[in-house]
Amino acid sequence: MHDTTDQSSNCCGGHASPAPVAKEGRPSLVGPTDDMAICPVMEGRTVVKSVAEAAGLFRDYEGTRYWLCCAGCGPLFDADPQKYVAA
Repeated sequence: MHDTTDQSSNCCGGHASPAPVAKEGRPSLVGPTDDMAICPVMEGRTVVKSVAEAAGLFRDYEGTRYWLCCAGCGPLFDADPQKYVAA
C-alpha cells in the first residue's frame, strides 16, 4: 500500500517515513501507532495499549476501556473515574 498524501515537507525527500525501529529490529514503542493511547490520569503521557493490558494497567468504565501509564494511576482512576473520563 502506498501513501498518496503530500510528503514534500518530509525529511525523507517525499517518501513516507517508515515506522521507527529500535536497534534490535523491533518496532519502537515511541512511534505513531493505533496501539497508543493517552493516560486519562496523567494527561499527556502516552501508553502502549498492548503493554498496558499485559500489565493490567487499564480500567473499563461505562463500556469504554481506559489505559493507564502506571500502577499509581489505577487507584486515582478508581476513586473518581468521572473526573478522568470527562477531562
